[in-house]
Amino acid sequence: MVDFRNAVVKAVVEGLKVASIYLPPDVKEVLRRAYEEEVNPAAKAQLEAIRRNIDLAEKLKAPICQDTGLVTYYVKLGAKFPAIDVVEEALIEATRIATKEVPLRPNSVDPITGRNPGDNTGRYAPVIVWDGIDPQGDYLEVTVVPKGGGSEYVAVFTMIPPGKGLEGVKEVILDAVVKAGAMPCPPTIIGVGIAGTADMAIHLAKKCAVVRKIGTKHPEPAVADLERRILEMINKLGIGTMGMGGKTTALAVHIDYAYRHPATYAVAVVFQCWAARRATVVVKSTGEYTVSQ
Repeated sequence: MVDFRNAVVKAVVEGLKVASIYLPPDVKEVLRRAYEEEVNPAAKAQLEAIRRNIDLAEKLKAPICQDTGLVTYYVKLGAKFPAIDVVEEALIEATRIATKEVPLRPNSVDPITGRNPGDNTGRYAPVIVWDGIDPQGDYLEVTVVPKGGGSEYVAVFTMIPPGKGLEGVKEVILDAVVKAGAMPCPPTIIGVGIAGTADMAIHLAKKCAVVRKIGTKHPEPAVADLERRILEMINKLGIGTMGMGGKTTALAVHIDYAYRHPATYAVAVVFQCWAARRATVVVKSTGEYTVSQ
């Protein structure tokens, strides 16, 4: 008989190790291109340091960044997965184990008392986002995201006058990028959510920033074109890598939307630093698992 709790714990610990140490191939590739195309000496030196950092993390089997983030899990459940009841408990336990083994910096802090439990857990920590059900599936899919606090700090949410429409959206994004400056460790991936409620806009923006792979396009051509045009605008601002100027302030702009109420037009902007760490764990009904990026 399969011990599914232990299987999920083991798989997610491995996922956290992979996510913390190895940058996904799509991110490494776009950073390589940014380095080759950069002509600003200061920015090119920063991109070279980033690439050396990536290589050293892999060689030493050490986290890419000292800020190993507040751990977030995006969870997709197959309705036929035989142990749905153990998933939340297993994710929390995996976080505790990975904090010691990777190791992860203990980043979860009680906002009322200031207490840090030392294991990246606590009230609503790690962050668990239940992100869909596959009615026919017999698997568990967990996307592991150790997202640093520096890039989260500059996230923006606002309600714009509905009459402003997409021009208002562009204003919000560009204003957010200018105000953020070098704080989110650019070049960044910028997620944008447009919706009728605050929670949905922020959810979409966050998922766009941390889960979607660079190089993918929104399935709707109008949205994909908007992403392209806004990315061009951002990269003409001249903020550049680590605020040093140059060609690349953002690696990608990812936008998603939900239908809104006529009176509300919610816009959220979430930044992901260049260290866009993620891994996806799939646990099968046999207890076997895979980890991919």
